[in-house]
Amino acid sequence: MTSTNTTTTKLWGGRFDGTTDPIMHAFNASIHFDKRMWAADITGSQAYAKALARTGLISQQECDLLVSGLAQVGQEWANGSFAIDPVADEDIHTANERRLSEIIGKDVAGKLHTGRSRNDQVATDMRLWLRDAVSEIKTLVVQVVQVLAERAEAEIDVIMPGYTHLQRAQPIRWSHFLLSYASSFLADIERLAALYVQVNQLPLGSGALAGNPFNIDREFLCTELGFDRLLYNSLHGVSDRDFVAEFLFVGSLIMTHISRLAEDLITYSSAEFGFVTLADAYSTGSSLMPQKKNPDSLELLRGKVGRVFGGMAGFLMTYKGLPSTYNKDLQEDKEPMFDSYDTLHGSLHILARVIGTLTIHDSKMRAALTSDMLATDLADYLVKKGVPFRATHHVAGAAVKLAETRGCQLSELSVADFKSLHKDFGEDVVEKVFDFEACVDRRSSIGGTAKARVLEQVQRVKDVIAKQVK
Repeated sequence: MTSTNTTTTKLWGGRFDGTTDPIMHAFNASIHFDKRMWAADITGSQAYAKALARTGLISQQECDLLVSGLAQVGQEWANGSFAIDPVADEDIHTANERRLSEIIGKDVAGKLHTGRSRNDQVATDMRLWLRDAVSEIKTLVVQVVQVLAERAEAEIDVIMPGYTHLQRAQPIRWSHFLLSYASSFLADIERLAALYVQVNQLPLGSGALAGNPFNIDREFLCTELGFDRLLYNSLHGVSDRDFVAEFLFVGSLIMTHISRLAEDLITYSSAEFGFVTLADAYSTGSSLMPQKKNPDSLELLRGKVGRVFGGMAGFLMTYKGLPSTYNKDLQEDKEPMFDSYDTLHGSLHILARVIGTLTIHDSKMRAALTSDMLATDLADYLVKKGVPFRATHHVAGAAVKLAETRGCQLSELSVADFKSLHKDFGEDVVEKVFDFEACVDRRSSIGGTAKARVLEQVQRVKDVIAKQVK
């Protein structure tokens, strides 16, 4: 087998006499996935060049040459003309430095890495890349919440069955249902904001593990790169990937909320429910059965949570057993991070469009309301007359059983029937209890499904969105 000698082109090659097995070279390389951090790597390197100039290690002329040369490298990435060297370019860092050397010459380009290690370089690049990714995901979650709030406000008067155990439980507003998921996504926005704080901390200047020997101005780097604060322990700076694990966890929660909403809408779109219909743009047909309209968009959204959760579980399994500082195992941090971002980005885009375009069938929601769902209200009627709830619960249960025995709706029992079950039932029992609008509006405590309270929720969501989009 012919071996390709890759030693002479590698940043670390001086220590090695032999050749690198081509299979090992491919196994070790990460350029095929970490190249998407090209902009972050260039930004970090430009800042580092300026920091080197501030220490006097390079001249201002050399700094300017490095900064402009790196900008040219970035332009090549941006316009698609950057040519990856499959032998020399192990990762995005070596690729950019190799091309910089070709543009401005090795003598100056070779000074860029003074005091810097790929260990603190990659940690910095990841944080630069991920903080932008977190901001983008947060923007998309805000858009989903906005669509939910707009529908909730527009369809405030639609009443539907609420479910526990997937059994009809009590009437609720369709808007209340939508806002329940908006509340989950609002919590996700808060988690993303907290995550951003953890991501936006600077490791650059930590060196390989022990720190920078040239008194590099890390406070300058922090300000120049827009980080909120420094990581103050160099060992921690090069090895910490908690921010990746947190991103994968928050992403898994977001996808879980997407999946649960998708499951509800899949159920409600079935013929057995018929509450909603998806737009054709987000549905597909059957290759065999012409009548089918499948909610494939929602099924894909429901399924993709496994992909993000799997990335989190896989990375944590790698991360949990690593000894101190940098180990090459940490190369496994990027692919799940990138893949989870891509999955979240696509899923949130689709979800917003699915919700915004679906059609609701309020008449079918209304038809699904049955008077037995007001059994609790029947018990509450007696509670208001001073009867203990535990007693009224049994009375209401007896009324439900009587209606079942007679094969009629609970509301079809007579006043005499109710009085036979308890002496405190009055002539107004049917009128007071069996009214679905009155039922939902009785749930008027904060967070309830009464119209006034749901409109309060809508306003709260609007207020949060307004703060996010400033």
